[in-house]
Amino acid sequence: MERISDKDLKVIQKQLGREINNVIAVCKYCSYGFPVVILSYPIRNGTPFPTIHYLTCPHLVKEVSRLEEKGYISKFEIKIKEDSEFSRAYENAHFSVIQKRLNLLMEEDKKWAKHLESVGTGGIKDFKNVKCLHLHLADYLAGIENPIGKEVYDLIEKKECDTGGCGGEV
Repeated sequence: MERISDKDLKVIQKQLGREINNVIAVCKYCSYGFPVVILSYPIRNGTPFPTIHYLTCPHLVKEVSRLEEKGYISKFEIKIKEDSEFSRAYENAHFSVIQKRLNLLMEEDKKWAKHLESVGTGGIKDFKNVKCLHLHLADYLAGIENPIGKEVYDLIEKKECDTGGCGGEV
């Protein structure tokens, strides 16, 4: 995998409003050429960091936050309890993230494998719960077959901003 460009790193740091030191690559770009989802190394500052797909697009972050404010986390948790096929697909998404995360580990970090294989996306321990819709959308946009991420994406009418302003002047 090639190293992330300095330009992408600057845009990501602008999008997030902070320094980031464990980004590996950009998984998805918007039509303006700016990062939407990044791939993060599962160890940050010497400790496990189970969130490998991170949503960086400010527009999508806001749109997903609106869905959370409307109670969609609870709605998805109810769907997980009531729909066995959806629940199975959701668990499989966690297992896909776990496998991808473990495959990213360098030899010197394999001591964390036991911990990292015991939690799903974003460190979720109970696969009947939903921690954050941003995580699931990021997984979905990064290529994980995540049914919550897909539904979140489908619920968002406007998939990107009008200006590509998040990457301006970096």
